[in-house]
Amino acid sequence: MHRAARWGYDGGMSACVERPNVIVFFTDQQRWDTTGVHGNPLDLTPNFDRMAGAGTHVARSFTCQPVCGPARACLQTGMYGTQTGCFRNGIPLPDDVTTLAQCFNEADYRTGYIGKWHLGDPKVWGPVPMERRGGYQDWLASNTLEFTSHPYETCLYDNDGEAVKLPGYRVDALTDAAIRYVDGHQHDPFFLTVSYIEPHFQNDVDDYPPPDGYRERYDGRWVPPDLSALGGSTHQHLGGYWGMVKRLDEALGRLLNALKSMRLRERTVVLFTTDHGCHFKTRNSEYKRSCHEASIRLPTVLCGPGFDGGGRVNELVSLIDLPPTLLDAAGLAAPDQMAGRSILPLVRGDRDGRPDDVFVQISEAQVGWAVRTARWKYGVDAPDGDAIEDAGSDRYVEQYLYDLQSDPHELRNLAGAASCREIADELKARLLRRMEAAGEAAATIEEAPAWAGGQLRPPDGAVLNDPL
Repeated sequence: MHRAARWGYDGGMSACVERPNVIVFFTDQQRWDTTGVHGNPLDLTPNFDRMAGAGTHVARSFTCQPVCGPARACLQTGMYGTQTGCFRNGIPLPDDVTTLAQCFNEADYRTGYIGKWHLGDPKVWGPVPMERRGGYQDWLASNTLEFTSHPYETCLYDNDGEAVKLPGYRVDALTDAAIRYVDGHQHDPFFLTVSYIEPHFQNDVDDYPPPDGYRERYDGRWVPPDLSALGGSTHQHLGGYWGMVKRLDEALGRLLNALKSMRLRERTVVLFTTDHGCHFKTRNSEYKRSCHEASIRLPTVLCGPGFDGGGRVNELVSLIDLPPTLLDAAGLAAPDQMAGRSILPLVRGDRDGRPDDVFVQISEAQVGWAVRTARWKYGVDAPDGDAIEDAGSDRYVEQYLYDLQSDPHELRNLAGAASCREIADELKARLLRRMEAAGEAAATIEEAPAWAGGQLRPPDGAVLNDPL
């Protein structure tokens, strides 16, 4: 039987697809507030915003690891860094874990990967041997794209490990390759990941290089409140960063238009998300490795079968939830190893049994963990831990406590505040449960030094509105 007939495809005029195509549009280091739906006033993301309005906007989405390699391992496997062993950059994806690509392969999908991988041999920047590709059948990627390319010099490696140089600005080069891939697989069910390096900084020059002419559009314009308050490298880099985000959104529009022109739009699930955010050297000496919203909150939206018309999902969702979500959308069972939960029940209005917090591991800058609820953020640090060598510790100390209702930009650390001791103890218990479930060894958390102050208390008899 012809593949198209098997899928009930009649040339695109109408069809109900049992298992849709799936595309992951994956950016790198993109803050959640780069998007219009999250209040950015610069009109950087009209395509993302339109997709959020027509599809499903995951409004409170968070990474489980604010650093490239570990976050990517979580997305490919649905497992935490303590479970895969990929707790920092430079640790290859293990051979004995089931990946998304393998799940789709077993379901007779064609699987393709384009762009940045960052899960191969750390000593090899470019080619990735077949056994290290996570099961993807079709390959046009670089292990560390930031080291094998520049904004107008894109070099990827094909199935045979041969270098392929692509023309144009790097975002456009990868998008062109993605559209060619989709065009070549119109009658196959396919799972495609397009993994951009933008808006990540270019390592060798420590800059955020946008397309020519784009930096000038955005220099000196809107600054998010946390960056405005804390400084860092914000004013040096933000114009270029905004320009990179703008070009990514234009690429998203091109890909969605291509799907529409091929009459694939209604039978293709598209996920837009990123690995982590960016704090522009405001929270430590680099750009991301912290528990703050700038580092961990993500722009996430889905469209296509199961997600069109889904509206806004307000529950807390982790990157770890997205792999089982994609499998669920394709009618496939998630492997038992996956730690997250599909959000499709949320889209359908079923909110029973979901966790009401998200869990984050921080590595490389520190050995740390954090838990975030709708209102509170609680983070711990291992003072004796080696941030490169140690995945965990048996001893932690409270480092951060933020009331996100009264302090959404995390400018007042309440760790140790006597008036917040009760909530800190509750969050400590939550975090220890989460750490144990993720494979962390038994540990203790010491209280931060106590100090007077903290939460303002209402007068006796006053009634406060419930938090949003």
